[in-house]
Order: sequence, then structure tokens, then C-alpha cells
Amino acid sequence: MTNEFGTDPLRAQAGTTTRLEVGGAEGRRLPLGGLLALAATGFLTMLTETVPAGLLPQVSAGLGVSAGEAGQLVTVYAFGSMLAALPLTALTRGWPRRRLLVATTVVVGLVNLLTAVSSDYGLTLAARLIAGLAAGVQWAMIAGYAMRLVDQTQKGRALAVSMAGVPLGLAFGVPAGTALGEVFGWRFTFATMAALAVLVTSWALVKVPAFPGEAAADRRRHPVHRVLLRPGLLVILAAAFAFEVAHMNLYTYIAPLLDRAELAGHIGALLLVFGVAALAGLWVAGVLIDRHLRGVVLGVLALFAGCMLAFATAGAVSGVVVITVAGWGLALGAAPTMFQAASANAAGPALDVAQAMLVTVLNAGMAAGAALGGLALGSGTDTLAWISLTIFAATLVTATMGRRHAFPSAHQPSGGAAAAAAAPSERSRP
Repeated sequence: MTNEFGTDPLRAQAGTTTRLEVGGAEGRRLPLGGLLALAATGFLTMLTETVPAGLLPQVSAGLGVSAGEAGQLVTVYAFGSMLAALPLTALTRGWPRRRLLVATTVVVGLVNLLTAVSSDYGLTLAARLIAGLAAGVQWAMIAGYAMRLVDQTQKGRALAVSMAGVPLGLAFGVPAGTALGEVFGWRFTFATMAALAVLVTSWALVKVPAFPGEAAADRRRHPVHRVLLRPGLLVILAAAFAFEVAHMNLYTYIAPLLDRAELAGHIGALLLVFGVAALAGLWVAGVLIDRHLRGVVLGVLALFAGCMLAFATAGAVSGVVVITVAGWGLALGAAPTMFQAASANAAGPALDVAQAMLVTVLNAGMAAGAALGGLALGSGTDTLAWISLTIFAATLVTATMGRRHAFPSAHQPSGGAAAAAAAPSERSRP
């Protein structure tokens, strides 16, 4: 039996999946208990990051600071995630995986509890930075954890399920948390998220199997700088950064975008449409990505570019904007999964390090995109759309050229897994 670097964790972890007979051949069901526990972890972390944005007036009044200063509770959290993902992931590569997952969830829960009772802005800000550090490590490991729970032919579907917490949090969790804060007070929302952390931690302990950390010999064999130079990985990271810049360049300023189409009074409803479409995009990615990674990548980037073109040329037409918002959400729902799957394929055994690099560039792209949009906003939202269109088009060209290593037509697993990937019992399943 081998370990998580070149092993079959399913054989090492009895009970993590359920076997069934499919047409006389042996197949596997997804280990939904563990994957959904990972999704719940991401849901909690996403809520913790974004809920303050919906409660800025209440938080600023409660802490005695301006709305702009209260908004830094979101900024410092994202900054912590960007700073921590790579160095802390490298530092904790040898830690047992479930222990690290639980530790980061506990930190997030404690910060929410502290936020619920704190009246000191500086203390709250420092705590949010610590939560961001924990979140950076967590985001870097969730994808790898999910893919270790299944065999080669199910990695994309497992990844999609484990990441469902992100669009669920954005589409439903943040509005629900905001509503709770408006009715019962913002501190109640953070206390509720602290209680949710207890449930999520318990769920992870029961349903997520324990994997060992990376052996010291493997860490020496795959140092960070060598991982970065693996064929195709730099192209994937560059494409992911450009995607995030292009997305956030316009998404950060979605309010003026909708106002141009006289939809400013329907922002909540349209964000719900966006979130539901993102869930649909995540589902599509889960169905297709194991066998059609390159097609998903090119299709999603082309859809992004088409949406930006629609915003640029018909952004004042309300009907066009509503349909385009749905298409935008659909593309966004699939995008993280496709980049995670591609980076996992390119990284080989150094999966967590590659995911940490991906988390870092995505957070950097968020900041760069928001800054770029702020600089260009004075020229109008149609200008923002043209900028995003240009970046998405360039990213699509990059992905098209990266057909050999970054976004291959068909990922061929190494060793004996290749035969399993082509097994009729697996290929016949949706």
C-alpha cells in the first residue's frame, strides 16, 4: 500500500466509499459524506470572509468606526489568505491532513466568536487577519483532500462537490447572514457562524478520513520552486490570475453596471440569479471535467468573453443584462474547479503546493482586478467591460496554446490508473 503521493487512498481508507455493481463490473460511488463535509467547511470560510460586506453599517456603528474602516475587515481577511496560502502550506505539508483541516476550521470559528463579542476595532481586525491566514491554508488543501478520497476517474466530480460551499455561500449564505444581522443584530450573525463551526468540525471528524502528511523525503523531492517549474503549471497560474483580474475588474462594480440598465433596485435578485447560475456551472463542471477538461476550459473562457462583449455593447438593455448576468454566473461557477483540476494534473504528487500557488494568484487577481476597475470606472462601465473582454480573450488564446501540458485534450493518468480511467463501468456513468 502506498501513501497519498502516488497511492490509492481508497484502498488505504476502508469505508470511505461504497462499492456497487454496474453492468456486472465493479464501480464506486462518491464518498458524499466526506465531500459534503469539505463543502461545509468551504461554506463556513466563505461566509466568514464575505458576510461583513453585507453588514457594514451595523458593524461600523457597533465598533465605532467608519464604513470604510469596517470594510477593511473583508480586506484584511483576503490579504491574510493571499499571504498565507503558499508559505503556511509549505510549512504544514508534513501535518496529518484531517488535523490541519480541523485546526483551521476551529480558528475560523474562534475568530467569529471573538468578533461577536469584541468592541475593539484593532482586536477584531487582528483576529480577522489570523482567520484569513487559516483560510489560506484551508483553501489550498480542500481540493487535494477531495481528490484523494476517490479514484482517478472521479476526481473532477469530487472536486466539484467539495467546492459547492463557495457558490452556496455567495448565493444563499451571505444574504441569509445579512438578513439575520438586520433582524437580530450583526453580533448574532457572527455568533451563529461560530456555532456553525462546531457543527462543521464535528462533521469533518466523523466523515472525513484521516490521511498522513507528506513524508519528509517527498517534501525534499518536491520543493516549492521545483513544483512551480513543472510543465504547464506556470501557464495555468498565469491564466488563473488573468481570469480573476478580468472578473473582478467588472464584478466589483456590478452596482453601477446594473444602474446603467436601470436595474439598481434589483441588485439582490440579480445576485441571486448569479449565484444560482454559478451552482449550475459547478454542476456542469463536475459532470464534464473528468473526461473533457480542455473543452470545459475553452468553453468557460469563451463564455466569459461573450458575456463581457454583451455588457460592452448592450449594457444599457435590461433584458440583455439579466441574461448575461446568468451566463456570467454559469461561467464563474465552473472556473475555480477547472483551474484546480488543471493545476492538480500538472502538479502530480505536489498537489497541495500547487493548490496553494493557485489560491495565492487568485487572491492577487482579486485585488488587482478591483484596483484596475477602480482606476477605469470614471470612463464608464462599458469601458470596464471592454477591458475585461480583452483580458478574457487573451486568456482564451493562452489556454488554447497550452494544449500539451497546461490544458491537454485528455489527461492521461500515470501508471495503472490509465486503464481504470477507460474502464467501461466508469465511462458509462454520467
